[in-house]
Amino acid sequence: MTRSTAQRVAAALRERIERGALPPGTRLSEEALGQDLGVSRNTLREAFRLLIHDSLVEHRLNRGVFVRVPGPDDVTDIYRVRDALETAGVRAAEHAPPALREAVTTAVTEAEWAADDGDWPKVATADLAFHRALAGLGASPRIDTAMDRLLAELRLAFHTMPSPRRFHEPFLVRNRAIEQLLVKGEYARAEAELTAYLDDARQLIVDTMLEKRP
Repeated sequence: MTRSTAQRVAAALRERIERGALPPGTRLSEEALGQDLGVSRNTLREAFRLLIHDSLVEHRLNRGVFVRVPGPDDVTDIYRVRDALETAGVRAAEHAPPALREAVTTAVTEAEWAADDGDWPKVATADLAFHRALAGLGASPRIDTAMDRLLAELRLAFHTMPSPRRFHEPFLVRNRAIEQLLVKGEYARAEAELTAYLDDARQLIVDTMLEKRP
């Protein structure tokens, strides 16, 4: 199915959010984005409506459109859905095509390289690619689409953490451990480790959000 211009614009903005280029609370200027993306205001507004539906932006009356600031309930729900989709991918790993399994290894390696370079925003991006690849082992286009939305929303939650390095560094080792369990065919252990991993990450983000509340 051919995507509309508004859908392509929404995808471009979603990708910027996932890269961390549009942090929570950013005002999205119709004029600036229209010039940057070469689209009309009507097209941009339709793209905004798509992103509102994805819980990535919100319209504030008389103020404009802003990138959403997720809260603890959002994070809890995101991780609930992630657990369902990613563990389903791990359970499907044994019969996944080689290219999908290789994507898991590639994402882990890219995260490690970025850490070696001290590029922690890039580590965060590679970490999201790792989790997308885990879910992608199910070889389902619908799961892939759902993960695109979830991981862009999750990137907004990552901005809560005061130190990207302190947040992501411990999980790099766990990413590699899960990847190695999959390589060895220890799928049940990989699923158990992933479930514990997601629960720990969710708790860290939620606790930080609650601590920051006035």
